[in-house]
Amino acid sequence: MDSKKGLNFIDLFAGAGGLSEGFIQAGFNPIAHVEMNKAAAQTLETRAAYLYLKDQESLSLYRMYERGEISREKMFEYVPDEIIKTVINAEMSAKTLPSIFETVDEIMYEENIKQVDVIVGGPPCQAYSLVGRAQSSHMLVPMEEDPRNELYKMYTSFLKKYKPNMFVFENVAGITSARDGQVFKDLQNALKKVGYDVVPKLQNAADFGVLQNRKRMIIIGWREGAKHFYPKFKKCRSNAIVWDLLRDLDKVERGQENNRYKSSYDDCSDYVKKNKIRTEDDLVTHHIARTNNDRDIQIYKMAIEAYTDSGKRIMYDQLPDILKTHKNQSSFKDRFKVVEGNDNACHTVLAHLAKDGHYFIHPDIKQCRSITVREAARLQTFPDNYYFEGSRGEKFKQIGNAVPPMMAKSIAEEIKKQLV
Repeated sequence: MDSKKGLNFIDLFAGAGGLSEGFIQAGFNPIAHVEMNKAAAQTLETRAAYLYLKDQESLSLYRMYERGEISREKMFEYVPDEIIKTVINAEMSAKTLPSIFETVDEIMYEENIKQVDVIVGGPPCQAYSLVGRAQSSHMLVPMEEDPRNELYKMYTSFLKKYKPNMFVFENVAGITSARDGQVFKDLQNALKKVGYDVVPKLQNAADFGVLQNRKRMIIIGWREGAKHFYPKFKKCRSNAIVWDLLRDLDKVERGQENNRYKSSYDDCSDYVKKNKIRTEDDLVTHHIARTNNDRDIQIYKMAIEAYTDSGKRIMYDQLPDILKTHKNQSSFKDRFKVVEGNDNACHTVLAHLAKDGHYFIHPDIKQCRSITVREAARLQTFPDNYYFEGSRGEKFKQIGNAVPPMMAKSIAEEIKKQLV
């Protein structure tokens, strides 16, 4: 097979593929995605199938799958094995790396790829997150002993073997203070040790046009001595408001699923159209609301009214006693939070959505529920044609852990300028 034209990348700890999506939109070719979670890996496979069928002008098959008219297995009958092979569902460890390397090498040989241009990704962030550390006293394994603290060594092993021109390492802002800063220091030293100049900078997704305040550490590196540099990203805050991402979606009641299989493109905001979060041919899937109980709905109504009337948050210790279920009233008091519909950016979308929706209450009091899977995906700038696999909770987790594709695309475009 002829070598793929353009620049190639490998995505490590790929999750649902937010980073990959941005790099693909910027014109990069994915060599492989490595992801240990089965549901997330299946999401990556389905996305690979979408991209292949789109290239073959056979998206009608994908639409049939989205509508539930054919099975996933049936759709994959029309997708070559080498497309699905690019998703490697495996946990990365010293024991599994040789096998993973072997698969990547096979892909590169079959595709006649001589050089890995970029490696992207970041290990699971819970071990470094500030919220995670605040809850570490309740964990079976103390946060400082969490084996995920060492997963960056798997990343550096890939750098050492494939020697990409550049890399992008993404993680939570809290990585700088984990273990009193020692984790971050060890990480930078490890990256430099395998031959890379490294620059870490804290970036906010809102500065890339995403309607979400999401601060993440973005480390960019290049081979020692190369004339590359950390891009100077032009701050690009949007004038749109969060409601622009939500208003065209049908109203959903708690416990309901309301997918619109006919185009609602005319109802979309300019922001949604301009950024191709929705195109004319897309369907709405995953518009699934969790079943909130009556007590939660009462609290949600109070929270929405308080935020709508005065911009204030309801604190847990302010609730009527009859609505309280937790004895702890001194920490996480803002556990009920409304998505800021009228603001230019909402608060950070989190994987905690998989557990409950209290921190992501829909701003429409008439709906009075937590946000749906599709609404969470839109807040993260995933296009409507992105299909997530797994249970509702697994979908929420994948979305909450992802890098917003719009942010990833901007990063990829600036890196591309240095490599072409």
